[in-house]
Amino acid sequence: MEGDFIKINEWMLPLSWLYGLGVRLRNQLFELGILKSRSFDIPIISVGNITVGGSGKTPHVEYLIRLLKDHAKVAVLSRGYKRKSKGYVLAGDETPMKDIGDEPFQMKTKFPDTHVAVDKNRCHGIDMLTGNKETSDTDVILLDDAFQHRYVKPSVNILLVDYHRLIIYDKLLPAGRLREPQSGKARADIVIITKCPKDMKPMEYRVIIKAMNLYPYQQLFFTTLEYDNLRPMFCGEERPLKSIGKNENILLLTGIASPKQMIYDLKEYSGNITPLTFPDHHQFTSNDIERINEAFKAMPSPKTIITTEKDNARLFGMDGLSDEVRHNMYMLPVRIKFMLEQEEEFNNKIIGYVQKNSKNSILVKTKDDNKPENGDNTRHRTGTISFRNN
Repeated sequence: MEGDFIKINEWMLPLSWLYGLGVRLRNQLFELGILKSRSFDIPIISVGNITVGGSGKTPHVEYLIRLLKDHAKVAVLSRGYKRKSKGYVLAGDETPMKDIGDEPFQMKTKFPDTHVAVDKNRCHGIDMLTGNKETSDTDVILLDDAFQHRYVKPSVNILLVDYHRLIIYDKLLPAGRLREPQSGKARADIVIITKCPKDMKPMEYRVIIKAMNLYPYQQLFFTTLEYDNLRPMFCGEERPLKSIGKNENILLLTGIASPKQMIYDLKEYSGNITPLTFPDHHQFTSNDIERINEAFKAMPSPKTIITTEKDNARLFGMDGLSDEVRHNMYMLPVRIKFMLEQEEEFNNKIIGYVQKNSKNSILVKTKDDNKPENGDNTRHRTGTISFRNN
């Protein structure tokens, strides 16, 4: 059921109260204009959450890339969590994962025609993407994990809420997993309940819709996870998930925030799943590799080792994996799917907004062909684009 992964450390609630004071003060400083939020004259779509841990940000950003790439030139700007570099880095075809982080590396690998950049200072990163010649064709910027980065005022603010960790049932850090009070959801234009069970009942939708208590200007969507074929990491051929036998032993290797939904989904195919879990964004060591080898060796046949796309980015260049592991290791790509037949509504809203507000989009270029050459050029003038007014 919804919220079933939430665990509250009651004894830490006093610390959560103190933490909440600091967060509320920071938000109030932005509301009063003492701390400044900057607007830009290019569509900026922020995808983030107010919960520590995975809520499905990367699959949703990838969904937006697929949705927009045939209509506009897309750029993704991320912090580049746990990367070894500093400052602004624009990913190229040969940029190593350690310089940009595992999630940006995954997106650049899957979408090579998309500009992917990292910068802890998001305002500076946007300036670089729009001001540099090699990325000046950018029509829309997707901000990855930037809901709390309030120095940027996004055109569209998308808040992701994990079905299994609904913010309405959670508490602030450190007692719970909330980065800020749930009232922060008021900044979102779109709220998406992610990782929903595929068999949700109508009553469950109604309960969540009522409990989220959104404002009239906000729209609520529901998504679930879908999996592609298992893809070999080193050798072999793709396998459909249904090729996994009920008696096949699976070593599920993950370094993500919450593998529970993945475990639950794979139980449909096999009843023998052994999780081998590491922290989110974990940098694998030689000791970890040996642990993987030994865990897989100890499992009876038939057996398979499955990992995530994000872990693949950190494992692929590692030495020491046994031949047995390499011959039986697959990554499981994941996509999101909208529920309640909401996909067309979401797509039209996002595409229409980007086409209407982008300077370079295909639609706008066609219109601009008929304008006088001495027309006003506002490409580099800072302005406000309001999603709520469109």
